[in-house]
Amino acid sequence: MAGTSLLALIDDIASTLDDVAVLTKVAAKKTSGVLGDDLALNAEQVSGVASERELPVVWAVAKGSVINKIILVPSALLISQLLPWLVTPLLMLGGAYLCFEGFEKVFEKLLHAWNKKSKNQSAELHLVPDLPVIDEAQKIKGAIRTDFILSAEIVVIALGTVTAEPLLRQFLVLAGIATVMTIGVYGLVAAIVKLDDAGLYLNQKHHSRFSQILGSSIVTAAPRLMKALGVVGTIAMFLVGGGILVHGISYLHHMQVQMSSVTSSGLSLVTGIVGGGLVFLLVKWILKPLRQWLRPS
Repeated sequence: MAGTSLLALIDDIASTLDDVAVLTKVAAKKTSGVLGDDLALNAEQVSGVASERELPVVWAVAKGSVINKIILVPSALLISQLLPWLVTPLLMLGGAYLCFEGFEKVFEKLLHAWNKKSKNQSAELHLVPDLPVIDEAQKIKGAIRTDFILSAEIVVIALGTVTAEPLLRQFLVLAGIATVMTIGVYGLVAAIVKLDDAGLYLNQKHHSRFSQILGSSIVTAAPRLMKALGVVGTIAMFLVGGGILVHGISYLHHMQVQMSSVTSSGLSLVTGIVGGGLVFLLVKWILKPLRQWLRPS
């Protein structure tokens, strides 16, 4: 009797794990679209640090990403059970922050370019400083904040595929997706930021002629790739953030459903830029002066 019960228990566990594997594959397909944006954004976020500090920075952000997902998975399950209506507003808040961050980057780059060409770089302008020193700790914090929003979107999308399942299966699927995404994204980010070192290694004299040519090509291409990822990462902020906003605004979401994939992405991009600009205006030119005005002298 005891043996029969044990076999039944093992069969139930095997059946549950099999269902979890199938559901995880479905959730992975649903979240794969965000993976490219996540990769571009995180590669761009950790670029610009000294070569010997690249992997420690990636590792620090990866650890932050793990903590993000440890917070997000149970929180998403709890909110979906108790306050399901709150999921969309929270996501939209995160999307608005991503749009703001993207708009701020573009604004600062344009302002820096304008300031560099301007002849009137007098002390009273106080615009963007030339070649600011990279603050590694701030860079890591910024990357972890961005990861939090992207991770939240991934968790919510994955949760949407398993809402009809028992709570345990929901948890196992979300935990599986979170683990795979973290290892996949930061493994690729680490490989991308160390491309130039790999090129230099292949370019050493004791390697074959083919290896030297390949190494030289990688060394030449690596800075261009990082620059391209910077641009793609910024665009991804608008696409992801704008996509979240579009999904949360019923009128825009209804429009997007009837569009092709290209025009749908265009709508997300435009919404992200406009949304980021409005939040930037609110934060920088309304709330900040108001806070300074209200601060007691």
